[in-house]
Amino acid sequence: MDIAIIGGGASGLAAALAARESLANAVTVYERQNRVGRKLLATGNGRCNLTNRGASPENYHGQDPAFAGPALYRFGPEKTLEWFRSLGLVTRTEPSGRVYPLSDTAGSVVDVLRLALEARGGSIQCGAPIARAEKRGDAFLLTGPLGEQFTCERLIVACGGAAGARVGGVRSGYDILRSFGHGCTQLRPSLVQLKTDNTWTRAMKGVRTQAAVVLERGGQTLASASGEVQFTDYGLTGPAVYDISRAASLQQEGATVCLRLLPELEKVDIIQYMENKRNSFPDHKAENLLSGVLHNSIARTVLRRTQIPLEARLWALSDAALDQIADTLERFEFPLMGTLGFEDAQVTSGGTDTAGFDPETLESRLVPGLYACGEVLDVDGDCGGYNLQWAWSSGRLAGLAAGGLLEELA
Repeated sequence: MDIAIIGGGASGLAAALAARESLANAVTVYERQNRVGRKLLATGNGRCNLTNRGASPENYHGQDPAFAGPALYRFGPEKTLEWFRSLGLVTRTEPSGRVYPLSDTAGSVVDVLRLALEARGGSIQCGAPIARAEKRGDAFLLTGPLGEQFTCERLIVACGGAAGARVGGVRSGYDILRSFGHGCTQLRPSLVQLKTDNTWTRAMKGVRTQAAVVLERGGQTLASASGEVQFTDYGLTGPAVYDISRAASLQQEGATVCLRLLPELEKVDIIQYMENKRNSFPDHKAENLLSGVLHNSIARTVLRRTQIPLEARLWALSDAALDQIADTLERFEFPLMGTLGFEDAQVTSGGTDTAGFDPETLESRLVPGLYACGEVLDVDGDCGGYNLQWAWSSGRLAGLAAGGLLEELA
């Protein structure tokens, strides 16, 4: 079988390796950039959070979240790690379930994939964008931007999504699949920074803290998460913020991001802490009231938000003032102004409509011999290794199915 794969990212390389498990399959990867895996190199701040041991269909979103189930069931985190070990990659697992290469560098992941494909005789054509694809009889005809043409019997579209434009995010995969009659849902940036009213975030720029994060509108909770939050001059970022960014990208106006800045403590405990501080150090300035529990920049901003003078002495703070400070710590509000764009997003929310594909094989229901995998489909996961797991799972499923090897995944 002659199989072409458009896209040399995570899902494309996984598909190529799977299809090439039979030497009867000739496999060619067409990558528009000058090297494969460029977007993969940027994941996890260059460390590559390649999976999460807790990944399950509940961690995925789209018009039909259940679509991801068969691929994840057939090739879940443990089988993924076994597969990587067979390729020579040694990994380590953090308490959160996130898995990274032992080298702590994404380059190790790209190298083992690239070298394994080369060793198995797969062909990688870099600097080879595909501008158009069409079905001609039983074959596919691929056309490059200069008119160069290639043919194949099976075609896998693994172009990725629109996110991360600086490192390879494109929309060409959606266009190619549209040309075959497949629809596409609305595309939005996900796992992305939030723009908020920056009146208070600017003063805390660069500071990180652990917090509970809630996205609200009209008293209704739209999304929530807990974890690290970082303040910026435009708003908020960090893993916990990424987790609510998908819901935030759907909001037009009127939403608010609320931070609980001391999530381990109840309000009564916070008040008790401040009362003890007031009693023990009555002559200390108010700016030092929270110095034992919060970063100084956050503590001062909380006091300013509560309109407590930083120079005031602790003995002068009333019980009502302490209660007001505790309320701010429990609920520091930031009006949502939107998200940053696709160039900053890690993942695309939305994509090619999955109703047009068989979830058991990822083959098109419209065009026999056409497959799609990875981010180009309307499947996106939570922050923490889930999106790369979908890339490995869907890529391997598409590659084995296209190569007539699906029983290998059973």
